[in-house]
Amino acid sequence: MEGRSVLPGFYDGIWVVRGGGAAAGWECRDGGTNGRRAEVEKGRLIAFEGIDGSGKSTQVRLFSERLGKEGIPVYATMEPTCLPIGSLIRRVLRGEIRMEPRVFAALFAADRLDHLLNEEDGIAAKVLEGITVVTDRYYFSSYAYHSVDMPMEQVIQANAMNRGILRPAVTVFIDVDPDTAMDRILQNRERQELFEKRSRLEEVRKKYFEAFDRLKGQENVVIVDGNRPPAEIADEIWEAAGGTAQM
Repeated sequence: MEGRSVLPGFYDGIWVVRGGGAAAGWECRDGGTNGRRAEVEKGRLIAFEGIDGSGKSTQVRLFSERLGKEGIPVYATMEPTCLPIGSLIRRVLRGEIRMEPRVFAALFAADRLDHLLNEEDGIAAKVLEGITVVTDRYYFSSYAYHSVDMPMEQVIQANAMNRGILRPAVTVFIDVDPDTAMDRILQNRERQELFEKRSRLEEVRKKYFEAFDRLKGQENVVIVDGNRPPAEIADEIWEAAGGTAQM
């Protein structure tokens, strides 16, 4: 079942539901330009994070839909993007291209910068226009995934420009047991991508918490138990982060 997002401000992709759960996801297609423009106050960036199979993409959809119902201009997006660099990253994730880990980490940082600043629909400009941007992954994903293969400080430095341009008002981390995540991936996805191995997900989860601890006091992070039904998780996220988007 496929369909265009009805969320105001959904420009860069189409939300595709393939049976729900970990199968729900994004496709890189032209999603149109049906968004509303805010006229006054600056918007917010809200980032969702989690290991693969955490249900994070589903929660981005639910949270964005709720913002729209509250009358808040919202733009739901994702990383890697559907832009040229993001499309190359997706080929690596699918195993079509091999790439040295440091080069791959640099590509993610470059794609993120393009996500922020590209002339057509850069999210930094959207926030300045008063739109609340909800992103499925941001720089904490790089800190966690790439620091498995290289020092975290190098990954943080590679993303320093991105962090300096736009920092999330809140980062929502959906914490899921790696076994649960792998079960979802195996049940709902047609094929596994590069990082979708249990041992890798365990390492990445640890690196997320290492990054949160390292940047304690600098970043607003909300950790949510993702080992529950989606509706329960969505309610907790709204209680913790919904007010941030409405400030």
